[in-house]
Amino acid sequence: MGYRDLVYRLYERRLESSLAGKTMPRHVGVMTDGNRRWARSAGHTDVSKGHKKGADKIFELLAWCKQAGVEVVTLWLLSTDNLSRPQEELGPLLTIIEDTVNGLVEEGWHLNAVGALDLLPDQTARVLKDAGEATADNPGLLVNVAVGYGGRREIADAVRSLLVEHASRGTTIEQLAEVLDVEHIAEHLYTAGQPDPDLVIRTSGEQRMGGFLLWQSTHSEFYFCDAYWPAFRKVDFLRALRSYSERNRRFGA
Repeated sequence: MGYRDLVYRLYERRLESSLAGKTMPRHVGVMTDGNRRWARSAGHTDVSKGHKKGADKIFELLAWCKQAGVEVVTLWLLSTDNLSRPQEELGPLLTIIEDTVNGLVEEGWHLNAVGALDLLPDQTARVLKDAGEATADNPGLLVNVAVGYGGRREIADAVRSLLVEHASRGTTIEQLAEVLDVEHIAEHLYTAGQPDPDLVIRTSGEQRMGGFLLWQSTHSEFYFCDAYWPAFRKVDFLRALRSYSERNRRFGA
């Protein structure tokens, strides 16, 4: 082990020690941003190299989250806007996502597909659905895999589902309008029944949310990291946890 690696390990241990006894987030959302920029900065002309490196990082992150006692992780892997990318980039990216999801199934994580699966190619949608069904009874950390996800689309889908449910009961629009509240909509979100994210991490230096967990992140704490997602290290994750633990959360203020 070189001097630089030794210093890194010592700093990592120091960060871990500083978190002992501190409040940890139950639900962490991660915007895995910067794969393409990482690939270009590393000299790759094929940006799928960045997506593959970023996919490998997911397995490391989940191990760190489990170690920290996190209960739910939501990974934003592909937005609805990303579906308009050129096919020569989108095709390999979807294949990488499918392989990653299958790998997560093999590792025994409890997976839940989050997004508008009807917008995805049949093969990708099937992999996501099968993964959810195959791991539904797995204990431990719940991993939401957000593919074809958009915050506005999620809210629209939730309202649509709510209307269909009440229409099947014979409820009129007027009757529904009289009783409708935020909890009714929350019950139809992709993450229904889960705790809202306490901490949302975005990599690559971008400081915007882009609609990620638009409804659920109202009271979330945000941590923006300059590192591209493939270069995200355990110390970056621990810094995010440290930042979260030092904040005085004032819900609604």
